[in-house]
Amino acid sequence: MRTFDYKRADDAHSAVNAHSGQAAAYLAGGTTLIDLVKLDVMQPERLVDINRLAYDAIETTAEGGLRIGAMVRNTALADDDRVRRDYTVLSEALLQGASRQLRNRATTAGNVMQRVRCSYFRDGVSPCNKRVPGSGCSAIEGHNREVFAVLGTSDHCIAAHPSDMCVAMAAIGATVHVTGPSGDRTVDFLDFHKLPGDTPHIEHELGEDELITQVSLDAPIDGSGSTYIKLRDRSSYQFALASCAAVVALDGDRITAARLALGGVGTKPWRAADAEAALVGQPATREAFKQAAATAMQGATPYKHNAFKIPLARKAIVRALTDAAARARGDTT
Repeated sequence: MRTFDYKRADDAHSAVNAHSGQAAAYLAGGTTLIDLVKLDVMQPERLVDINRLAYDAIETTAEGGLRIGAMVRNTALADDDRVRRDYTVLSEALLQGASRQLRNRATTAGNVMQRVRCSYFRDGVSPCNKRVPGSGCSAIEGHNREVFAVLGTSDHCIAAHPSDMCVAMAAIGATVHVTGPSGDRTVDFLDFHKLPGDTPHIEHELGEDELITQVSLDAPIDGSGSTYIKLRDRSSYQFALASCAAVVALDGDRITAARLALGGVGTKPWRAADAEAALVGQPATREAFKQAAATAMQGATPYKHNAFKIPLARKAIVRALTDAAARARGDTT
């Protein structure tokens, strides 16, 4: 049995101090951390309990967006009236992301920091560059169907990012607020998660001993509709084979703005900027959506068991754009 120290923090300053200089991990909902500690994949020498930190509010910003505290539970965020009205894509992503029992515990910051579901990473013995840098990637030649990516992969890692919430936030536009020994700073959400490249063990932009305090969402786009489509092997709680977060704004039937992000197929929450640009000015038709889907999946690299994800993702994109455009028109049928 591995032993570890436990510290309970009452504020961000004491949390950062307790974490500093230790092989430590912050403990919030624990839905990922405790799992990986039990598997001996994560081996912290200290757990810093941050459940008493006062970052549990959802507030409207001066810019018209929302500021979400790091400790806001997924259930509270999904059920918030402002989120359901102005950020439907986020509420839907959260509700499809886990069982209610998990949503009741999982936090906003913990979801941002969620780690991959790759079986080779989690088994503790297989070569895995994310767990043991330089050891190799067993998934490339192994079983690579369900939770493995076709976008943003490298010769060192092909694990897909697992979060549904993060895909929605990537589409909306967001900023991650962090604090640490050097003070407070912000990171654009699209820059927070790193591509694996040749350093897949470096998963995010959070610095040593830094702590996420809040995530702020951009203001909703006027006249837009949004939705989250998640395709999986079963309809009950499971990670996405392919998912799509779409936001569409219309002037008549002409697209004036589009936001598109993908899950289940990327090594990070995948914003399809080229596809978005191609949609602006186009009529909101199935043909335009199919073209955008093809653009979004350009450059995808299939592996032995997950090549089906490329056409599957295209279908998710077309369906999500169709539904988001319908909502923008006020068609709720």
